[in-house]
Amino acid sequence: MLNIGLLGAGRIGITHAKAVLGVPNAKIAAVYDPVDAAAQNAIALTGAKRATVEEIMADAAIDAVIIATPTDLHADQIELAAKAGKAIFCEKPVDLSAERVRACLKVVEETGAKLMVGFNRRFDPSFARVHAEIRAGNVGDVELVQITSRDPGAPPVDYIKRSGGLFRDMMIHDFDMARFLLGEEVTEVFATGAVLTDPAINETGDVDTATATLRTASGKMAVITNSRRATYGYDQRVEVHGSKGMVQAENHRATSVTIANGDGYTTEPLLDFFMQRYADAYRFELTTFCNMLAGENVAFPSGQDGLKALELADAAVQSLQTGAAVKPGA
Repeated sequence: MLNIGLLGAGRIGITHAKAVLGVPNAKIAAVYDPVDAAAQNAIALTGAKRATVEEIMADAAIDAVIIATPTDLHADQIELAAKAGKAIFCEKPVDLSAERVRACLKVVEETGAKLMVGFNRRFDPSFARVHAEIRAGNVGDVELVQITSRDPGAPPVDYIKRSGGLFRDMMIHDFDMARFLLGEEVTEVFATGAVLTDPAINETGDVDTATATLRTASGKMAVITNSRRATYGYDQRVEVHGSKGMVQAENHRATSVTIANGDGYTTEPLLDFFMQRYADAYRFELTTFCNMLAGENVAFPSGQDGLKALELADAAVQSLQTGAAVKPGA
């Protein structure tokens, strides 16, 4: 039985706890959250004991930790877990500072700890199928990737202030997906952005509408578009064009039913919440983590993947500020 400590029992922590419940031979053994109601909710769900971070790290019976705490705690808790001999699943990002991430990953490397970063979209069945078709050679050599990611509405301004901004908080998922699908490292980032949905976002120094064009050394390109407002639902699409053809993943709806009459064709609206759209992805993500702990040879986003995505986000921020293309990690 794999015993897992859960650090952080908020919305995403509970999502991961529910995923673990569906994995044979794995359980949430201990829960840390300073908020009593959140901790008790997780305990009621999992039957785990409540513990401090220090107690979880010191407990030799706990094999791994899931880190779902606020971002500014991630790197410190990864280091604590690595030094305690725990395997680690950490929600993205590892930190908002690339320098801090590099220091953290050095500790992970020195201790030999296993670290998986929560880029859940790699585990979405539709996006995973797109990747599989590329790997199988069915679109030939990848030439152009297009990623559309638009939220139904912006999060609260207080969240935006501490999020690291659209590129580091929202588009970072798309940067990881671009790397995943391109199959090559990005050497150039050019970004544009504006505030078009809410003037209050402008006061935070962030943008709510943005594009990023990525280029690899061989000339492959990815174009990402983000918006904090989509009146029609949660818009999540991917298209990959290659030398032999094209593969795409369309939006998800509650059902695939279409009604046709004299007024035209009517379909279900798009799902309008990321927890619905990526429910399967979260489940498969934690299943992969547990399978990795059980010794299976599985692919998963590493700490280096987390760093590379953050470097692309940093490059996009710099490009927006300067109006010039930027080399990531420079």
